[in-house]
Amino acid sequence: MTHYWNPRIETMEISELEDLQFRLLKTLVYRLYSFSRFYHDRMDENGVHPDDIGSLEDIRKLPFMLKKDLRDNYPDGLFIAPQDEIVRYHVSSGTTGKPTVVGYTEQDLNRWTESLARALSSCGMGRGDVMQVSYGYGLFTGGLGLHYGAERIGATVLPASVGNTERQVEMMIDLKVTAIACTPSYLLHIGEVAEKMGISIKNDTRLRIGVLGAEPWTEQMRERIESWLGIRAYDIFGTSELSGPLFTECKEQKGIHIWGDLAYAEVLDESGNEVPPGKEGELVVTMLQKEALPIIRYRTGDITKVERSKCSCGRSHARIHRITGRVDDMLIIRGINVFPSQVEYALMEIPEVGEHFQIVVDRKGALDEMLVRVEVKKDSFSDKITDLMKIRSSVEHRLKNSLNVSCSVELVEPGSLPRFEGKSKKVIDARKI
Repeated sequence: MTHYWNPRIETMEISELEDLQFRLLKTLVYRLYSFSRFYHDRMDENGVHPDDIGSLEDIRKLPFMLKKDLRDNYPDGLFIAPQDEIVRYHVSSGTTGKPTVVGYTEQDLNRWTESLARALSSCGMGRGDVMQVSYGYGLFTGGLGLHYGAERIGATVLPASVGNTERQVEMMIDLKVTAIACTPSYLLHIGEVAEKMGISIKNDTRLRIGVLGAEPWTEQMRERIESWLGIRAYDIFGTSELSGPLFTECKEQKGIHIWGDLAYAEVLDESGNEVPPGKEGELVVTMLQKEALPIIRYRTGDITKVERSKCSCGRSHARIHRITGRVDDMLIIRGINVFPSQVEYALMEIPEVGEHFQIVVDRKGALDEMLVRVEVKKDSFSDKITDLMKIRSSVEHRLKNSLNVSCSVELVEPGSLPRFEGKSKKVIDARKI
């Protein structure tokens, strides 16, 4: 039986939903043109005025927003809500050392929670469930977003965060956990640790639902997780810039529902034109009701395709397919976004190392591991092991602070890393997903 959190909104006719989206878009554009210096100037530069938006299709006249815009306006240059209405900040790492700061009003948090309440309900969760949230808490948006969404639908929340895996397995059993939210690779790791403890997730726990995301995963990985652990695994999507985790698949598992009253999704080709139905392109998202940090046509960099027909679950909101890749060089390591430019920026602040480095990403067991090979400058290279260990420790510490994820460092002699005549290949991704 299909369970809706807000049936009036979730099952409204597509034409009615599109009318609502147009009204919300029109209001948003006028608000930003009037109160945001950034959007006012950007719209003027592109020769578009709010009066030019006469239909939902006219969204294509509006300029894009890029992650670079968030960095260039650090920390709060894009906010339009006054400081006394900001009730929370979340911060994610930036590609050049500058983090991305997202502010939230009370209404922003309510809508974020509402989005996840609908999403978790569509996965079959509700009162009586116990959800173990094994995403990170704190500046990262994953943990808190799902925490409040689960509480909104009446579920009991276990804020486990990440790590201390044996304890997580014990709590899963002792507290009769029925659902878990985490990265797919961490759930696989939990399953492996459980087996070493003599415990079967399928047979010895009550776990039945996994809400998994924050890193790429395939349908084959879903099949492995569901068969091995005896659960239904649902894909979740969101980015820190948009709010955090926002949207999931429903029980039909035929795409991630993007709630149309909260967001409008486009899928575009390299030239910025809408792709034909069923074709992949870059996901571009407009948040229709955000107050503190409104976003119009944000280029997420994620590759997917969109389906706008009504789902067999009865919901009329558009669905995006599984994210299959990126248009840029971003890596996702244990749920954390990592750009090679971040690594380069951090290394350039360490005087003993050179400008040549290589990133090697692999999967050991179920968890991603990242190795950074970096050349030591000629005048800093030493035969003394203690000197090199000191440099390596310094590099590891600097990278962890910059990336928010730990990695191994291998120091190599000057001139030993490959050189390229064309575009350098600084990343080797050896993961087999």
